[in-house]
Amino acid sequence: MAFSSQLLSSQTSFISKTLPSPLRHRHSVLPSLPSTLHAPLTKNPSLKQWRRISFLTRAEEKSKRSSEPTEPPDYELLEGSGNNCDPLCSVDDVSSQYFEVNYQPKTDLLKALTIFGVAFAGAAAINHSWVAANQDVAMVVVFALGYAGIIFEESLAFNKSGVALVMAVCLWVIRSIGAPSTEIAVNELARANSEVSEIVFFLLGAMTIVEIVDAHQGFKLVTDNITTRNPKTLLWVIGFVTFFMSSVLDNLTSTIVMVSLLRKLVPQSEYRKLLGAVVVIAANAGGAWTPIGDVTTTMLWIHGQISTLNIMKGLFVPSVVSLAVPLALLSLTSEVNGSNQKDSSLLASEQMAPRGQLVFAVGLGALVFVPIFKSITGLPPYIGMLLGLGVLWILTDAIHYGETERQKLKVPQALSRIDTQGVLFFLGILLSVGSLEAAGILRQLANYLDHHIPSTELIASAIGIASAIIDNVPLVAATMGMYDLTSFPQDSEFWQLVAFCAGTGGSMLIIGSAAGVAFMGMEKIDFFWYFKKVSGFAFAGYAAGIITYLAAQNLHLSLPDSVVAQIPFLSGS
Repeated sequence: MAFSSQLLSSQTSFISKTLPSPLRHRHSVLPSLPSTLHAPLTKNPSLKQWRRISFLTRAEEKSKRSSEPTEPPDYELLEGSGNNCDPLCSVDDVSSQYFEVNYQPKTDLLKALTIFGVAFAGAAAINHSWVAANQDVAMVVVFALGYAGIIFEESLAFNKSGVALVMAVCLWVIRSIGAPSTEIAVNELARANSEVSEIVFFLLGAMTIVEIVDAHQGFKLVTDNITTRNPKTLLWVIGFVTFFMSSVLDNLTSTIVMVSLLRKLVPQSEYRKLLGAVVVIAANAGGAWTPIGDVTTTMLWIHGQISTLNIMKGLFVPSVVSLAVPLALLSLTSEVNGSNQKDSSLLASEQMAPRGQLVFAVGLGALVFVPIFKSITGLPPYIGMLLGLGVLWILTDAIHYGETERQKLKVPQALSRIDTQGVLFFLGILLSVGSLEAAGILRQLANYLDHHIPSTELIASAIGIASAIIDNVPLVAATMGMYDLTSFPQDSEFWQLVAFCAGTGGSMLIIGSAAGVAFMGMEKIDFFWYFKKVSGFAFAGYAAGIITYLAAQNLHLSLPDSVVAQIPFLSGS
């Protein structure tokens, strides 16, 4: 009993010396080491006492061998001290310290006042009869403010997806006030929602399939076969591999895959930056000539403005030219000619997941099968995409059955990794444009453009140039609302040129496309570096592609029917 009382009497001394300060208040009830381990014991100590002596002796020797621990940063306590504290240790301290460091009263107050001011103005406008009498003006103002919030999202620190959703709701509220009746506005919203839903479901399915293939390292089948180290040859190989990859995948995924490959092939240099810029140009050009290569061509395809066979016949050669011209010009630069690219050792890469080749084949087949499914059944493309996703879902569940350590290779985990906020951004933008179309504003804009710019080629070219500054999704959506199929029938020159210009025009600035933004973030590329080194070459390719398309249309030239006729089931899609 004397030994036990000695243990209890020295309960707090060890804690104050061994635990970091943020943890002491959470563990103040833990037993501590006594100040003296050699106190007199009973003549015949029990087995229980000997165990205590052995345990405390080892603990004291360990504490003597190590100096008093320095207190780690708060985030290290959360992540690296799993053996010393519970998962919630020091959370309060970290949160409060982080808040104190990053709290900016003036900035946060300004943002809060802005939000409350906009909300108050919106609430006042809804209850005001002025909105009903001036519906078009109110909708244009709201759209302009919302779009400004999207463009300046970095400065305002507001995510563009949230801004787009709020803008869409506000526009439809105004439309419901200005419409002849609420029932008419509801019917218009239902019609717009049905069209938008097709695109959203299509994107969700496609993004999930690509994420599953990427999780299995399926794209290594493509990237591992690039072995050349000659600077000029590598420039062209990277460009055309990205070009054809982007025609099946989306341009964002193709850019991420190829830029990751460049990090393993080429050391950090000016030459690698140019190769990354080539990836951006090639990804945008490759996505323009197939209905599933870019979200804008997908939108035009789903709504019937273009068909699979004709878009591939009409835009393949211009898309190749829009890539080949920048590649030829970049091949003449000193950065490429002066680069001495030797056989450098590749960085250690991840191994392909089990049955990764099978998943790659099924995933790629599911994407390519979508136009064929549409041609056979006549059903919307998103149904075929959901079919492919369902098949891949069942396949991955089967091949990874019972493998708890490979849950990340299954569809539920892939769904948590896809760009959901990007899909919500598309939803908000398309619903917003749908409200402007329902109110007749886009038709008025189309009439104005027809009156002042009689050339449809100039209108389409201007859309491409504007897409380098403004997101091409709302531009194409607005164009679809301005001109219906009665103005320009399916596969007309105007729609094909819109698909090409909106797809390739974003390459002229690094912020003009999702591919450029991804490259900018991954390689820390400066806006003005891209503008000075690449924008001129990208514009040359853009102009050359338009000239090639117009020349081919005037001379009735396109991809030979004998080539595309070998692709089954595409004639009616």
